[in-house]
Amino acid sequence: MKIVTYPEIELLHSSAPPGQLEQHLVALFQQFHGPLFRYLRSLGLGEHDSEEVIQEVFLALFRHLRAEKPQDNLRGWLFRVAHNLALKTRQRESLPELLDTADPNLNPEQLAVRNQRHRRLAAVVRALDERDRACLSLRAEGFRYREISEILDVSLGAVAQSIQRSLERLNRADES
Repeated sequence: MKIVTYPEIELLHSSAPPGQLEQHLVALFQQFHGPLFRYLRSLGLGEHDSEEVIQEVFLALFRHLRAEKPQDNLRGWLFRVAHNLALKTRQRESLPELLDTADPNLNPEQLAVRNQRHRRLAAVVRALDERDRACLSLRAEGFRYREISEILDVSLGAVAQSIQRSLERLNRADES
């Protein structure tokens, strides 16, 4: 599992010039579009729905910043809002791409083995309950357990159990 870390988000001060809010939003959009999109896809949203939710998240962020509300954990705030909106609009018909299947260095036999492994792991992820899948996906995006517990509004222990349980299932499937 790849863990991604992000540099600290620069806070926007209320004394900032009028155009700086828009610039700040564009920079945040560029920084978080990919991670939010991957997270929303991991929750089962299709591409179109994921893009729609991201637009709604950034509209809500614009209102949040314009109202000069707290900015102490905007990264967590973005994912929590995205999570809540995803729950309202989720469609279970699609599964995110978990692995990049395009690797020109693989011969056909290696590609077949990799695709079989991918299908096996995807089936395990698909079988996880909603909370386990969300915890695993947020962890893959680089969130710490405490941040995940705040985003999903669950206890820290529940996050740890969920991630451990999910990783054990994936490891068992990968060993078979």
